[in-house]
Amino acid sequence: MHQSNRVWRSVLLAACALLLSSAAFASEVLTREFKSSTLGRAWKYEVYLPTGYETSRLRYPVLYLLHGNNGSGKEWIQKGKVQSVADGLIAKREMPPAVIVMPDAGVTWYVDRKEKMETAMLRDLFPEVEKNLRVLRSREGRLIGGLSMGGYGSLRFVLKYPEMFAAAALLSPAIYEPLPPQNSSARKVGTFGAPAFDEQVWKSLNYPALWQGYLAKKQPVPMYINSGDDDDFMIEAEATKLYSLLRANQQPAELRIVDGAHTWAVWGSTLGDAMKYMFRYSAKPASAE
Repeated sequence: MHQSNRVWRSVLLAACALLLSSAAFASEVLTREFKSSTLGRAWKYEVYLPTGYETSRLRYPVLYLLHGNNGSGKEWIQKGKVQSVADGLIAKREMPPAVIVMPDAGVTWYVDRKEKMETAMLRDLFPEVEKNLRVLRSREGRLIGGLSMGGYGSLRFVLKYPEMFAAAALLSPAIYEPLPPQNSSARKVGTFGAPAFDEQVWKSLNYPALWQGYLAKKQPVPMYINSGDDDDFMIEAEATKLYSLLRANQQPAELRIVDGAHTWAVWGSTLGDAMKYMFRYSAKPASAE
């Protein structure tokens, strides 16, 4: 074989090996399913695994991302581009390698009404993830965030169980106080009263009902809060109200009002900023042994 051909063949083989190696160690997104005893049915969630997960012996911090009303975990991947966002932040060392879990929750608003979704998250999903994926099992290794309905759910989780979460992100959170606007899906999906919306049910579950209990635990959870300035439900006002309440009580928080409405243009463009904020407060990957 001619010398130059041998050289080019060697270069080509090395390049192919590098590509195969890179593919083998790249981040990936998987769909997992398990039986939830609380819900009495199969339950799906999407999971992002960072580059090197399969070959490492580390446990990783875990972020739970909660979707909006009638959405799905897949929206974080397809519309929020969470894989490329996380890959980019990790590559720039703006967040540590982490596992991201994105469950499906329909129109439950993450409360024990239509289905016992709050209980299912606590008793089924978190244990499922901690048993079958190499994630940290401490408060410092657990984060939560969500958009719209998922922001409502995330806020309830951190106010009710601050001992469980290191930080949270609330993207255009549907945390209407005292009541949802007439065009809100909260009034129409049957979660807060059926067939008619029940104002007292909403008030009993919304964040003001949890506020004093949260403060009494003296375990502040740093919160990133944002909204578009032209939100369809005027959530910019709700976000500012919550931020002001947190500030008045010396609770760590950041507020971002950005250009846009109640859409993925806002959530997708701010997801990276939200993740950078949350992971400032998380533990780093640690040995699983």
